[in-house]
Amino acid sequence: MRRSTRRMFLKVSGATSASVLTATQYARALGAGNRIVVGIIGCGGRGSGLARAFAEIAEVAYVCDPDRERCERVQAAVNAKHGVADARRVLDDRSVDAVVIATPDHWHAPLAILACEAGKHVYVEKPMSHNFRESQLLVAAVRRAKVVFQHGTQARSSPVVAKAIELLRTGVIGDVLVAKVWNIQRRVNIGREQPSEPPPGVDYDLWVGPAEFVPFQKNRFHYHWHWWYNFGTGDIGNDGVHELDYGRWGLGVKGLPDHVVAQGGKYFFDDDQEFPDTVTCAFEWSGDGKVGSKRQLILEMRIWSTNLPFGEENGVEFYGTQGRMVLAKDRKLEIYGQHDRLRDDVKLDELPKMAPSHQADFLEAIRTGRKPTADVIEAHHSVALVHLANIAVRVGRALKVDPQREAILDDEEATRLLRRKYREGGHWAIPRGV
Repeated sequence: MRRSTRRMFLKVSGATSASVLTATQYARALGAGNRIVVGIIGCGGRGSGLARAFAEIAEVAYVCDPDRERCERVQAAVNAKHGVADARRVLDDRSVDAVVIATPDHWHAPLAILACEAGKHVYVEKPMSHNFRESQLLVAAVRRAKVVFQHGTQARSSPVVAKAIELLRTGVIGDVLVAKVWNIQRRVNIGREQPSEPPPGVDYDLWVGPAEFVPFQKNRFHYHWHWWYNFGTGDIGNDGVHELDYGRWGLGVKGLPDHVVAQGGKYFFDDDQEFPDTVTCAFEWSGDGKVGSKRQLILEMRIWSTNLPFGEENGVEFYGTQGRMVLAKDRKLEIYGQHDRLRDDVKLDELPKMAPSHQADFLEAIRTGRKPTADVIEAHHSVALVHLANIAVRVGRALKVDPQREAILDDEEATRLLRRKYREGGHWAIPRGV
């Protein structure tokens, strides 16, 4: 069985390399005259990686971060003309065609909305919003401005993932009724800290921005902000969103689910983080309620474990009426027939022709006017699952959802959590309509 799996992996690897250009080949094909001017907002781990990726295929004119050391380091790495702390400098420059937002979650939607209002195309890291209401406002802003929007769920630009979805649509495992998403990995204990002075060179007030102001604390700053309600969306929004996105895609459901059930909490980490380290959640799309119409998406998150399903930290298992598929981005694709018979008869050597990267897909969409692979509606529907799962765990009960109205029914506490509290006294980045 392992030999068959290995052959399938080799088929996928070979087809992938043959189906796309390298970033360097892509940039040369475009020529210097077609380069789009980009501003990178956020210079942490993800932002620095995106800055390098865009520098190969676009002109990175700005990098922006309220941490001066980070900003200067990335500016030097990509040879950007400007390094600034305040994102308004980027948004106000008419020569900038597009912005790339890789800030903490609480800045994602506010900056993206402002970028739309400035007429700039937007690439925003996942999740697109800190809360559900901000997602709704961002969808409206993209539609009003008629700009290109790309969400940082890059599996959408993977030829292997696209091929897997194509196979599911053609019935390779029958009708897909259930998908199980997993996010299993060992995160770190963030300890217990007290408020202190921010590091030198950090404009902390600017970093907090429109969120409720809290004093600087070491374990809710760089990266650790993920685990705090005020700034992040937990690991469901940090990493699980990728699999929720292509899990929902493969399941073939549209819009919001109508039922959400979740349990979880802090089972392992005895530290300051507020989000759960363990979650089991089920989303249901009831359709017309008849047999064969319902679909279910299951999420399992354990961010304290080193025992990985199928040897992968993240992935999706699709269950169909004639078999199942295991998909872990472009790392693993296994197809089983009835009674767990591994199939090696499925042709994987002809993958879809796609842009060489998720970033290149965004730029192609700007040039051609087509939709990018992870447009704002797909992002909204996938990120909604993040917010609904987090809400269900926090209130400790099941949610009933009206997908048409995009509303939680008969639960005032859960409904309040669709929004957030912003900085007292106001802030220039608080979106209108929150």
